[in-house]
Amino acid sequence: MELTSVPIDKPDDLNVILGQAHFIKTVEDLHEALVGISPHLRFGLAFCEASGPRLIRTSGNDDDLTERATRNAIAVGAGHSFIVFLREGYPVNVLNAVRQIPEVCGIFCATANPVEVLIAETELGRGIVGVVDGGAPLGVEGPDDRAARKQLLRQIGYKL
Repeated sequence: MELTSVPIDKPDDLNVILGQAHFIKTVEDLHEALVGISPHLRFGLAFCEASGPRLIRTSGNDDDLTERATRNAIAVGAGHSFIVFLREGYPVNVLNAVRQIPEVCGIFCATANPVEVLIAETELGRGIVGVVDGGAPLGVEGPDDRAARKQLLRQIGYKL
């Protein structure tokens, strides 16, 4: 078995969701779920088919994001993995809908941070072992940090 790290190619302000599913229908179900979230949400997605013709299946409502998802899916190349890029929306707004799709097995990450995908490759193929999502902690929050966190959540409308 060979272990490698594949960086996700994305600008800092773009959100990404990386997950695993089990059926070709995933592409259409992800598309339908994302379209239903908000008319302003822009997205592109790609799904690595693991059997049959083993194609990368794509969809989206933004050509640039769909092309970026396709490039990254090619780089990751892990069977049954999917990648979604979001603009004008955040993972927190779409994760429940994505998790509710019956063929979605799990989510590895949902973030705007830099991401590296840890890949294991065997004779059978490639699989995602895990992800590195952003940097390691630099300390523990203090009272001022805690107050700033709470203020930010209220400022952006996630808490009252």
